[in-house]
Amino acid sequence: MPSNDPRPSKADRREAARAEAARLRAEQARKAKRTRIIAISGLAAAVIALAVVVALIITNSTANREAYGQVVYGGTSDTVEAPALTDVTSPAGTDDRGGIPVSADGVGTTGDAPVELTVYLDYQCPFCAQFEAANAQMLAERTEAGDISVTYHLLSFLDRASNGTFYSTRAANAAATVADQDPDNFIAFSTALFENQPAEGTEGLTDAEIAEIAQGVGVPAAVTDTFTDTVSGSFTDGDGEQEGTWRTYAPWVVAVTGQAEADLPRLSTPTILIDGQPFSGDPTTPGPLEEQIDLALAG
Repeated sequence: MPSNDPRPSKADRREAARAEAARLRAEQARKAKRTRIIAISGLAAAVIALAVVVALIITNSTANREAYGQVVYGGTSDTVEAPALTDVTSPAGTDDRGGIPVSADGVGTTGDAPVELTVYLDYQCPFCAQFEAANAQMLAERTEAGDISVTYHLLSFLDRASNGTFYSTRAANAAATVADQDPDNFIAFSTALFENQPAEGTEGLTDAEIAEIAQGVGVPAAVTDTFTDTVSGSFTDGDGEQEGTWRTYAPWVVAVTGQAEADLPRLSTPTILIDGQPFSGDPTTPGPLEEQIDLALAG
C-alpha cells in the first residue's frame, strides 16, 4: 500500500543534512574537550608526582647532608681548594704522593721488591671492585712472595654518587684509619669494602656497616670506634678562609685526590702503573695484569 507521507523536499533534505552536520561537529567538539581535560588532568597529576619526587630527593639530600655534615673537608662546597699533602695529617706510613705502600715487609714500606705497582681507586667505583675481584688474591700472593710492592691511592671523586652521604670519603677515611692504627688488616679491610660495595646512586653503607665489615676481618672495635671521630680546622674556598669540622682523614683524602689529579691529568679509576708506566690491559679480567708483572720481572 503506498505511503501517504509526503516526500521531503530538496530544501528539507538540505536542512536535515546541515542539522546532522552541526550535531556531529558539536559531538566532536565535546569529545575533543573531554580529551583535553583528561590530558591536562594527567599532565597535572604527572607534574604533581614529579614535584613530590623532587621534594623527596631534596628532603633526603638535605637530611643526608645534615646527618653527614661533619664528614667532608670543607663541608659540601664544590669550590674548596685541595690542601697540600704537607699541610694535612696523614696516616702512618704514607708516602709523599699520598700513597699507602704495601710490601712483603708490611704496610708502610715498598721494601726491596723488584717491581712497584701503583693503584688509584675509589671505594664507590664499580670498575675498581671488578679490578679487586680479578686481581686481589694474585696481588696479595705476589706481594707476599716479594715480587712486587703495591702502593694504594684512596680517592673520593665519586662522593657525588652516594646521594649526599659522601660514601667515598667515609670509606677512604675508615681505610686510612685502619692503615694508621691496624696496618696488618688494611688489605683485608680494603678488599672487604669492595666485596660489599654499594651501587652507585644509593646512599652507600652506613658508618655502622663499615665498622661491622672492618671488625669482620679482624679490626678491633677500639679502632672502628674512631672511624667517625672528627677534627676542626680551616679550609679555603671561593669566599676565602673558612672554619669547619670533618672526619679525621677527610683533609688527607682531598689532598690525595688533588695530588692524583695533578700527577695524572687523565686520571680515572682504577688506574694502575707498573714501575711508573700505565698498565694498558684489561684490569677487570684475571691474567693480563699478572702477565705484565711477569714481563717486568723478566726485564
